[in-house]
Order: sequence, then C-alpha cells, then structure tokens
Amino acid sequence: MAIYLDNHSTTRLDPRVLEAMLPWLTDHYGNAGSTTHEMGRQARAAVDHSRELFAESIGAAAREIVFTSGATESVNMAILGLAQRRKAAPLQQAGGHVITVVTEHNAVLDPLQQLEHLGHTITRLPVYSQQGLLQHRGGSGLPGQICLEDLDAAFRADTFLVTVMAANNEIGNLQDIPAIAERVHAHGAVLHVDCAQALGRMAVRVDDLGADLASFSGHKFHGPKGAGALYVRRRQAAVRIDPLVFGGGQERGMRSGTLNVPGIVGLAVAARMAAESWPQEALQLRVLRDRLWELLNAGIDALSINGPPLNDPALRLVNNLNVCVAGVDGESLLATLASEGLAVSSGSACSAESPRPSHVLLALGLNSDLARASLRFGLSRFTTATEIDSAAASIISGVRRLRTQS
Repeated sequence: MAIYLDNHSTTRLDPRVLEAMLPWLTDHYGNAGSTTHEMGRQARAAVDHSRELFAESIGAAAREIVFTSGATESVNMAILGLAQRRKAAPLQQAGGHVITVVTEHNAVLDPLQQLEHLGHTITRLPVYSQQGLLQHRGGSGLPGQICLEDLDAAFRADTFLVTVMAANNEIGNLQDIPAIAERVHAHGAVLHVDCAQALGRMAVRVDDLGADLASFSGHKFHGPKGAGALYVRRRQAAVRIDPLVFGGGQERGMRSGTLNVPGIVGLAVAARMAAESWPQEALQLRVLRDRLWELLNAGIDALSINGPPLNDPALRLVNNLNVCVAGVDGESLLATLASEGLAVSSGSACSAESPRPSHVLLALGLNSDLARASLRFGLSRFTTATEIDSAAASIISGVRRLRTQS
C-alpha cells in the first residue's frame, strides 16, 4: 500500500469536502452567471456563500476575495496586475522596483522575471545559510529567513511591491511577515504574501499578517485542484490591480470566465476546516514529523536537517521535514523509494522535471550534490504513526543499500 508523504505538492481531497462538492457536480449544475432562472440563481447563491466562508477563514471581507484556479494564477494576478495598474497611473514612470526573496516559488520568480523584461527592477534578497550566516554581512539568523536590515536597505523611492511567501514549500521556514509588512507600509509599498503552504498549518489572518494581497490554493489544504483565491485588500488602504483575463466580467471584472462552482464550494469548505482544525492538527503533525526525524537520524549516518530547527513551530511548518542524505544519489534514492510505494520528493513539484538542483537549497549554501541528495517530507491530517514507521524503515533500508552499492 502506498504511503504518501508529499503533501507540500498536493493533499488528499477530504471526503467531507467532496461531499459538499458533489451536488454541484451533478444535480445543481447551473451557471452562476445565468441568474435569469432558478438553477443559475442557486449556483450564484452557492458562490456568494462560499465567498463569505472563505473570507471568514482568513479574517477578510467577502468583497476582498477573488476566486481563481489556484495560487499560481493568484500570484500572477497580484504581481502583474499591480504592475499594470501602476503603469496606467498618471505621472508614473514606465518601470518600477519590486523586492522579493531568492527562495520564493517559481510562481513568484517567473512573473518577476517577466517584469524585468518589461523594464522593472527586481531586488532578490538573500537568506541566511544553513549555518545561519549571510556572506555579505556579519551577525547570524535562522536558515531560510531574510535579514530585515537587508530589506530596509533595499527600498527605493520607486518600490511599489514586496512579495514574500509566509512559509517555504521546501524547507518549511516561516518569514516574519508582520515585521516585513510594517516596513513595506512605512515606505508606501504593497505587500503580497504567498500563503499557499500556510493555511491549515499556521494561523492565517490577513490583518495580523499585514498582507495587502495574499494567494491561496485549495489543493494544499485538502481542497480540490483547480480552485484558489486571491485576497485583495479593499478596507482601509485599498489596493487596486488590473485584470489579466478579459471576457464576461465575472469576479467584478477582475477574473473573467465561467465560475467553477463545485471547486469554489470545495475550496471554501476546505478553508473553513483548515482554519478551525489547525491548532489540534498542528500538535499531531509535529509529533509525527519529529518521530520521523528521530527514526531516520537513529538509522542513517551523516544525516542533517535542511532549514531551521524543528523545536519551535514559530520558525518552521509543523508538517515539514527536509533532510540531506550525504553520500547518496538523490535520484536513485527517490526511484528506490517510489518502487516501494513511498511518495516523497526532492523539492517543488512545479520544478520536479528540471535537472537542476533546488534553488532553495542552493540559496542555503548547499552544493549541487548535497542539494540533489535531499528529501522533502510533507505530512497531512491523514498521515498515521504506522505510515511514519514504515516510511522510516523503507528509507533507512534504501539508503543503506545504495551506500553499499556505491
């Protein structure tokens, strides 16, 4: 039987979420935009209720939620839509300045590269290495975190956006988003937070974070694939972005296209469940994650943790473990584990087919061989202690066998 420990890439659809979605996949299949008849009005009511439900789950207002196909689309809307809005504003120069972090997901880094092609300037902040050091300055910090002094120094008069993920999808480190937000707003810029890995694994309240824009993806917290949301602040200092997709004018013209009613319903139910259950689930996940590390560390020599230490949930996602298995070819190890029914990964699912080692691990100072010899584990509410024990035994056996062969 397969053991799934790749929950940073996607999670199992919760049966309760599927139950909520099923009527909108079968009997109630009306188009939410066709409100001239009852089936369309029912679909519209389901979308409106889901918008309220999702907004409550993150401490937002319903009018601040735009439904999308997932975090990648949400991120692109936030970054490119804000840049386009700025360009259209009177007295603005063609280019502007954006600050991000070298360890961001490619869904952030690639749109920023596109902005660079269009004449914008991008500053990519370094992170503390695995040894807790920054090459260009003294002092020490937690692996994967930015230095706030670097952020302070990066601001320019034309900085209009800072985009930072709340929780890293590979090494699980948490950035100090409220402290970042304070600096961003002091300089009159907008803060976008990639929350794809955060909901259901930590407290996510947009006002507490200080986020102006925030991206979410349902399949990261036991919701359906193909359903996500973008939070766009409309209270207090409202944020305006231009749409990237044009057509029927859905989502107040910000994201045209026929609404995915079953996906939206599932997204909202999954978000509510994640927000309500995370404190209890976090404890369970942390116990299982730490057990996995203890078993692996006892059974494998020269094993090390990538990212911040495991002892503080304020520093690292409780369901995340990333380890470096020195002296083992990572691709061979993954193939060995997959043949035994163990689903793990070496990094982001969106770059799994790339021959390059993880840019996140390289940013921590690992060389290419060590980065390729690293495994990422992501646990979920469905992970059991029996699965952890079986997975650890398979990994220990596989590592020993490969080391003997080499």
